[in-house]
Amino acid sequence: MTESTYRIQGNTGEWEVVIGLEVHAQVTSNAKLFSGASASYGGEPNSHVSLVDAAMPGMLPVPNRECLRQAVRTGMAINAQINRWSRFDRKNYFYADLPQGYQISQLYHPIVGEGEIEVTLNEKDPDSPTKKIGIERIHVEQDAGKLMHDQHPTMSFVDLNRSGVALMEIVSRPDMSSPQEAGAYLKKLRSILRYVGSCDGNMEQGSMRADVNVSVRKPGGELGTRTETKNVNSIRFMMQAIEYEAQRQVDLIEGGGAVVQETRLFDPNKMETRSMRSKEDAHDYRYFPDPDLLPVELDDAFLEECKASLPELPDAKRKRYESMGLTAYNAAVLTAEAETAFWFEDLLGHGVDAKQGSNWLLSELFGALNKLGKSLDESPVNPAQAAELLGLVADGTISGSIAKQVFEIMLETGQGAAAIVDERGLKQTNDTGAIEAEIAKIMAANEDKVAEYRSGKDKLFGFFVGQTMKAMQGKANPQVINELLKNVLDV
Repeated sequence: MTESTYRIQGNTGEWEVVIGLEVHAQVTSNAKLFSGASASYGGEPNSHVSLVDAAMPGMLPVPNRECLRQAVRTGMAINAQINRWSRFDRKNYFYADLPQGYQISQLYHPIVGEGEIEVTLNEKDPDSPTKKIGIERIHVEQDAGKLMHDQHPTMSFVDLNRSGVALMEIVSRPDMSSPQEAGAYLKKLRSILRYVGSCDGNMEQGSMRADVNVSVRKPGGELGTRTETKNVNSIRFMMQAIEYEAQRQVDLIEGGGAVVQETRLFDPNKMETRSMRSKEDAHDYRYFPDPDLLPVELDDAFLEECKASLPELPDAKRKRYESMGLTAYNAAVLTAEAETAFWFEDLLGHGVDAKQGSNWLLSELFGALNKLGKSLDESPVNPAQAAELLGLVADGTISGSIAKQVFEIMLETGQGAAAIVDERGLKQTNDTGAIEAEIAKIMAANEDKVAEYRSGKDKLFGFFVGQTMKAMQGKANPQVINELLKNVLDV
């Protein structure tokens, strides 16, 4: 573990930042936490609402086993304590988008206890320091609905599609001390959730969002008063919110003011936080055990099934890739996002060499997708097609330069590599007679360079290779060219 050197420079000296995150992650499930209504994103307003979600009289909640299973699997993925006995509580408050007049949550007895996540502060640097961020708890709760203020000139409408959707609230300890650490933590947490399949991590759609707790203090001093910035929906915005809020608190304190414990919002357009409500400690939610729900008791068979269902997680996968000969950087990039790791695994499953496949994926495919403005999920070339292309290079059917041409045609047409090579006559030639004839022409046309090479200018060898490949239209086997050139030049 490495201590952060991040500091806010104030008029009275340096200040430390203390950061904790409460991440709300929507559980991957076909139904809501206590009803069978759809939990999918979108849909016409109030089209995913059951009688339970609308709090009709006499409706009773029934826990969704899959939602609890996903929370347990997430806890296991971060080496957290799994509580065999947990309980749901009612958090009472009144708002138009909360039809029950309370939210069902877990205050006193969460389903998951303490765990931790190890983050790398700079994934591009294999020697970058790591830090362990403590997780205090993961509890399961219902989401609320949404007020829509832009549908009518004088009234606000209520959409209950999200009412009752299952959320995991993942509460960290205040172990982060810079925007970079918080960014690395949220990125790693999102990656783990996506590997496990317990949340899709789509922050733009609101299925993962962060409440950011920030306070400042003199280095090593007493903890300051914290503020909470609610519902930040991107890693970049979260880091910007921390930076702004920490500087605001330092300026306020040094100006003779005091930080008020309050809830704030981040405005990404103005790049600033603003007050939403204050006196958070004064809220009395009158928590009590939900009388409609029995405690949740987990047996051995359930826990064993959860454990057995976990995939290989990013840290373990990265170490395995390094043991296969990949560089620490390539292994880190390939495992940072579940989408990339799964694509690469598919590529390996088609028999592609790990080094060849990783280099091609990270340079050729990512470069092409970047130009096209597409994500890996939208790639016109799938792992099976990529494996066919790389196989043609590996067995000497085509050269690396021809492979680049074939790949461009694949991106445009969707055709397979072998079909393109056959149709366009792009197979690599090993015909030594044809290659020797071209070499003879090149040497005759460049007698001065031949003399220079033979007098000691070894670097000119690349010139002859290039000229020969050009004469053969890139279809000659480079290894054969090298051997033939050495035979005639090194005399």
